[in-house]
Amino acid sequence: MALFDLPLHELRDYRPRIDEPDDFDAFWSKTLAETRAHDPAVSFEPVESGLTGLRTWDTTFAGFGGHPVKGWFSAPVHAEGPLPLIVQFHGYNGGRSLPHCWGMWPLAGFAHFVMDVRGQGSGGNVGDTPDPVGSGPSHAGFMTRGIEDPESYYYRRVYADAVRAVEAARSHPLADPARTVALGGSQGGGITLAVGGLVPDLAAVAADVPFLCHFGRAVTLTDADPYSEIARYLKMHRGKEETVLRTLSYFDGVSFAARGSAPALFSVALMDQTCPPSTVFAAHNAYRGQKEIEVYPFNGHEGGAMFQEAAQLRWVPKTLERAD
Repeated sequence: MALFDLPLHELRDYRPRIDEPDDFDAFWSKTLAETRAHDPAVSFEPVESGLTGLRTWDTTFAGFGGHPVKGWFSAPVHAEGPLPLIVQFHGYNGGRSLPHCWGMWPLAGFAHFVMDVRGQGSGGNVGDTPDPVGSGPSHAGFMTRGIEDPESYYYRRVYADAVRAVEAARSHPLADPARTVALGGSQGGGITLAVGGLVPDLAAVAADVPFLCHFGRAVTLTDADPYSEIARYLKMHRGKEETVLRTLSYFDGVSFAARGSAPALFSVALMDQTCPPSTVFAAHNAYRGQKEIEVYPFNGHEGGAMFQEAAQLRWVPKTLERAD
């Protein structure tokens, strides 16, 4: 593994032109209006995690299409609230896993909610939320499901679910809606940027080595999955490049970053072939609000790992204090 993208001094000023559709905002307003037309149907059922320092609730809410989406809500065992709230989104093909896997933020004094990404959960962490929506021909994985039309594209449902996840988590009596932080790594980082652009009143966002950014460059720069799913689709479906890239333009983290206003903490790894550094910096440099970025020069997609978690544990409380 070696440096393969632009040098760091160029990355810090990298601001590519993104072909954003004229109806980007209208598309997302319509999507969220359709999603919110369904009753949120939020339920919190207490479960035993085996961890005596926290309480956990098996959570269900209505996401895109009114489809049930799962999650875990956890909080310190003796907390009375309201507590600052972390809403977390997991990585590609992961799932909400088991409740004892999410103890870090509750142990730091936060309420915590992790959303189960629909249709995933068979690679690394188990998931419990199906995706009942079918699609046309797609490459194995999730990147090309419904990719010839933004209305049917898989991540339309996921991003809408994520906005509803914030709303559902905020409805818990232990959560403080005014101190809500969206957070995630890789796919979770890309979803975090989408939420940051679609939910205007977040207190902070933290996007760790974010995926789903600057699609036009990513699909031609790296051979690594998941971006290469798109390249392999286009290898078979010749002549579909314009259609596919138009669809992806509605889901690009760079466009959502340009709409984000909450303080943001990014991270990037300069040897990351899964989420190339130029795609991460494209989103960071476009970000509208106050922002910082942690750079890991000799790491791949693992990025800062536990060191980035430590950075978040320092940054999030300080950011919330400044906002008070």
